Amino acid sequence: MNPVVLIIIILVASYLIGSIPWGIIISKRFFGFDIRTKGSGNMGSTNVFRTLGTKWGIIVQVLDILKGVVPVLLASWLGQGISFPNATGFQDITIIKFAAGVFAILGHIFTIFGGLKGGKGINTALGVFIAISPIDLGIAVGVFLISLIMSGYVSLGSIMAGLTVPLSLFLRYNLFNVDIPGYHFLIYATLCVSVLVIYTHRSNIKRLIKRQENHFAKLQLIKIKFLMPKNKV
Repeated sequence: MNPVVLIIIILVASYLIGSIPWGIIISKRFFGFDIRTKGSGNMGSTNVFRTLGTKWGIIVQVLDILKGVVPVLLASWLGQGISFPNATGFQDITIIKFAAGVFAILGHIFTIFGGLKGGKGINTALGVFIAISPIDLGIAVGVFLISLIMSGYVSLGSIMAGLTVPLSLFLRYNLFNVDIPGYHFLIYATLCVSVLVIYTHRSNIKRLIKRQENHFAKLQLIKIKFLMPKNKV
């Protein structure tokens, strides 16, 4: 098959996989309403946790993470041996895998099955990094948990985790001299994903600044006054 056609197939398949609106499907199938009409109006797992409960939140979170893992694995399988005009100096398969992951994230954010109104993309990005850079993802998860415990804000934890992945790559490669295959591509690629994550959380950032963001009080194990919602101070 023509390499360009195969790459297009991989990217389209990745977008469609990322577009599967599990939060909407589950809320409509089992509860009779669109999850986007409740809570924050988002179809992601955070709103599902808040609206439908822990069990359904975990289910949607796992499914959304798999939307990032599966496209990268699919690209790894179908993309082996593909060669295309590549002036970057990076391995063709590395670029194909990350491109598949980005298209999956975009599918989640702009789902074709939900009028292009999807989620924030953080769980799907999590799945992409599990498949591409698990060590840096593990560090980011640790930062997410610390942020959540100290603030009770899932959005703040997500933003901090998104920023941590490229920072972890940079520090491991430049400070600790760890050999990271494809580093010079991954550092810029993960920075782009971080910018995308921040962009999708722009409304959350505004609410965080005003201290009006949705807050999980039970998850804030360390009470810090300036991180508490305005009405709880």
